[in-house]
Amino acid sequence: MQLTFNKPTGTPATDSGSSLVDLRCGQTAVLELLEVPEDLGRRLMELGFFPGSDVVAAGCAPGGDPRVYRVDGSEIALRKETASLLKIQAGSIRTLVTTKSPSSHS
Repeated sequence: MQLTFNKPTGTPATDSGSSLVDLRCGQTAVLELLEVPEDLGRRLMELGFFPGSDVVAAGCAPGGDPRVYRVDGSEIALRKETASLLKIQAGSIRTLVTTKSPSSHS
């Protein structure tokens, strides 16, 4: 598990690959790294955003920002600026396939 806190203002984040903003609606990925200030990191972890957790891109506002992410059974809206700081594991993006149960005709 890796968390990065207290980045000095104006310092660009390291490019450690894809982030939550790279997920399309219906895709899920494993969260790897939170590159956020400590207070925001604590709040996100209270909401279920832990390294190693599955995060699903569940929807977005008409303008594309904020986007809704499903994590640990809750849906949380995050602005693109914040979501770009939540890095995902390389190769962990997958598309959820919903299966419909056959309707019973009696």
